[in-house]
Amino acid sequence: MLKVNLILYLSALQNLVHLLCVTKNMQGFKCFIHTHQHHCVYYVHHRGFATSSSRNREDSWFKSLFVRKVDPRKDAHANLLTKNEESNLYKIQFHNVKPECLDAYNKLCEDVLPSIHADKYYPCELVGTWNTWYGEQDQAVHLWRYRGGYPALTEVMNKLRQNKFTAYRKERGKMLLSRRNQLLLEFSFWNEPVPREGPNIYELRSYQLRPGTMIEWGNYWARAIGLRQHNREAVGGFFSQIGNLYMVHHLWAYKDLQSREDTRNAAWQEEGWHEVVYYTVPLIQHMDSRIMIPTKASPMQ
Repeated sequence: MLKVNLILYLSALQNLVHLLCVTKNMQGFKCFIHTHQHHCVYYVHHRGFATSSSRNREDSWFKSLFVRKVDPRKDAHANLLTKNEESNLYKIQFHNVKPECLDAYNKLCEDVLPSIHADKYYPCELVGTWNTWYGEQDQAVHLWRYRGGYPALTEVMNKLRQNKFTAYRKERGKMLLSRRNQLLLEFSFWNEPVPREGPNIYELRSYQLRPGTMIEWGNYWARAIGLRQHNREAVGGFFSQIGNLYMVHHLWAYKDLQSREDTRNAAWQEEGWHEVVYYTVPLIQHMDSRIMIPTKASPMQ
């Protein structure tokens, strides 16, 4: 069956090549397809090829149908998407906690994490800490900001190895089933996450994009984010640098689940929102939503 499908595909492609030659009045070309060890090679053979400039232009046009031009870039995609005047690095942590240990885990975090956040000795800030309400159960999510980028992250990690944080990690390890993290940068067009008064619920929407589509995603959301500011629901937007790559996280805040529903429905009344959805959905391989409740230690309530 696979062989039959391949033959049909090659036959259709050969007919397309012939049609294109006729359309461009390229009668002197003979088109055929050669297959060898599962590789397909397109050949265009010309009997008595003329060297006129018009023929060269037609040949160039024909080649452009099959050869994809790649524009050279002189900067990484991350530098095009993030805030160049700042060097903030974010770390998001996902901790899956033993169900019977969740209260003890939260208490342990309340005793330790705010002290790191408040101590100027560590160039980092606790942006928020939550428990997942809907989504993965018995899960804690922590978001940290390192002002100064990778050097700040390295400095914090080195300092934490030399104090009571080691005991905290050992005690925490007894309560966890698994954990993972990612290093993130923030989109230049998104809000910078700041402390909030509560009560709020938070939604973390995570998108696994197709490789190579991050710039396209950023172009659409740079226009769309202005449509989602009316109720101050936009908290922060990030994309991964280390961990699962081509991963985007959008963090939203709502008063409650009904407020979330009303706010999201209202977005469809905004001119241009449906276009953003239409053009960005094909860029997504997988998406996930978590509804999260802030813990007592969280600067975001």
